[in-house]
Amino acid sequence: MTRHKAVGRQSEQNASLRRILVIRLGALGDFVQSFGPFQAIRQAHPDAHITLLTTAPFAELGRLSPWFDSVGVDARASGADIKGLLHLRAQLQGYDRIYDLQTSGRTARYRFLAPAAEWCGHVGTGALVHRNPWRNDMHTRARQRDQLRNAGITDVPAQPDVTWLREKGPVVGLPYAVLVPGAAPHRPGKRWPAERYGQLAQKLVDHGLIPVVVGTQADQPLAQKIGHFCPQAQDLTGSTSLPDLAGLLGRAELAVGNDTGPMHLAAIMGVRCLVLFSADSNPALTAPLGASPGQVCVFSVRDLAQLSVDRVAAALLGRH
Repeated sequence: MTRHKAVGRQSEQNASLRRILVIRLGALGDFVQSFGPFQAIRQAHPDAHITLLTTAPFAELGRLSPWFDSVGVDARASGADIKGLLHLRAQLQGYDRIYDLQTSGRTARYRFLAPAAEWCGHVGTGALVHRNPWRNDMHTRARQRDQLRNAGITDVPAQPDVTWLREKGPVVGLPYAVLVPGAAPHRPGKRWPAERYGQLAQKLVDHGLIPVVVGTQADQPLAQKIGHFCPQAQDLTGSTSLPDLAGLLGRAELAVGNDTGPMHLAAIMGVRCLVLFSADSNPALTAPLGASPGQVCVFSVRDLAQLSVDRVAAALLGRH
């Protein structure tokens, strides 16, 4: 049977499935990159009860979204946690099909806790297993599209519906730009220096934009340093939930930040943004993708400490 015919047969079978589980644990950027697959799975199974299994930080996004009927929280039990593993096994039972969008070493082991379900992931022997030998060299979006094609799901939107997030978060009255100066604490090489963000913030003010700094509570020292260079900057670090942050980003004039989760939210919300990559990560595999050409600009430099404020400002403000 050709792949085209196999995909067509899977597409016909999808309508008969009644209980679906989708596994997507995190991190934030990866979770946001799965919005398109989430929507495609919902459209492929309009009458099914679809459950999302995720980790606690992303449960609220899952519950607010139009794609899931219920959300389960994965406590990520260790191999020595027998009680936790038994609970996880119970969470994985009773489904006709499981879409593993995490496709990690951890979720590969989950396959053995749910042997009765059709498994759409990267392990096993079924027809839905993603066997592309280049899967680890593909951008997250391309890899997930290819994975879902095996399951007869060929229409994965590049720009999913995010209207359910548009009205969330604080309202900043004046035109504003969002700054995302943080990144994973254990990877300092992914951060453009905070003083450069401060100097950029002042340039934004000079162009009629209020800088709004976002991040976790741990990023407050970065916001304070930015405020030293630009007193007009508003500090919202530690004060927005993920849905709030999405709405805030969606109403911004532009956003600039390091290679970190909030910039994926900025891209999916349609804001014009600039993402700063160092040699610590590969934009070909993980860069945020926008809804339209030119919406997302990526600067990839070996050492972010060598990236000038003038270059970033020119990219951001040249069309403003």
